[in-house]
Amino acid sequence: MTVGLDPDYSRLPKHLLDLDDPIFEFNKTIIDQTKDHCIAYKPNTAFYESRGVKGWQSLEKTVNYIPDSHFKIADAKRGDIGNTSKQYAKAFFETLNFDAITVAPYMGIDSVSPFLEFENKWVILLGLTSNKGSKDFQFTKNENTGKYLFEQVIESAIKWGTNEQLMFVIGATHPENIADIRKIIPDHFLLVPGVGAQGGDLNAIIKHGANQEGGLLINSSRGIIFKSEAEDFGIAAGKAAESLSEKMKGYFHTMQ
Repeated sequence: MTVGLDPDYSRLPKHLLDLDDPIFEFNKTIIDQTKDHCIAYKPNTAFYESRGVKGWQSLEKTVNYIPDSHFKIADAKRGDIGNTSKQYAKAFFETLNFDAITVAPYMGIDSVSPFLEFENKWVILLGLTSNKGSKDFQFTKNENTGKYLFEQVIESAIKWGTNEQLMFVIGATHPENIADIRKIIPDHFLLVPGVGAQGGDLNAIIKHGANQEGGLLINSSRGIIFKSEAEDFGIAAGKAAESLSEKMKGYFHTMQ
């Protein structure tokens, strides 16, 4: 399980706001209370970038605080012409020392390949996203092949790197499509957002999306970190993470 560290400043518990770095203090408590129930953390960089320099400092401190035993994902959704992508890759893989970054594949291979040049780092390509607007373009069907655009993107992208370099974002709000996606990428890991606040079906995701190795990083953000917005937010987050972890174990156990 992955915990999304998306600290919406307007929702932070009031008692933190007088501290020097409320965002980091919030994240620190969330990490302390959830680290025994997850294997990864995924800060969405927008919640830090919006705070300017202090936000970037909060992000850097957060990444450094996450235990080395946990996978660190920069949910940055970058992707640009080659020399620009190279700088994005250096920023997140070298300066901030993330293990992985989400990347938008729309501009093609030259926008993604600079991220793939880093050893022991992962690129997580947007395959089928969990938001309502995913239907605007991602479900456009090719009249000649009968394939959706997101299927064509995934089929092309798997040629760019190995399954030890590439993962794909597949939204939990599309469980009916996951079985077909698994036919295209049976061995790749899937990062699955949309469980919790967005209402994704956890049972269906595991049933249709798991492979023999598990193959799923199921993410919950608001459903864990904002389970409470009072002084007990950390305890509430820990209980929510534990509950989701136990549900996942139960579903995986029934499949065996």
